[in-house]
Amino acid sequence: MANNALLEIKRSLEAHVGSKITLRANGGRRKTVERTGVLEETYPSVFIVKLDQEQQSLGRVSYSYADILTESVEITVCEDDVRMPLMHAKA
Repeated sequence: MANNALLEIKRSLEAHVGSKITLRANGGRRKTVERTGVLEETYPSVFIVKLDQEQQSLGRVSYSYADILTESVEITVCEDDVRMPLMHAKA
């Protein structure tokens, strides 16, 4: 059942490759990191986000689809100044 949820998350992300996104990730020790960038690529187990230029510390970050499933990472797709949270089915 979890495999189906991961596949569904992957397919949802594939539909937004090239789109601007905002992601909120658990930074550890009760910190939440918020970054913006472009969803660059999806792979079988991970996806890559190319960060905006003002976030110079890192050029790209990668996360697994399981991070979204476990809600360690939240993704919001920004299209035409409209923000849509990426929805997924709970296992």
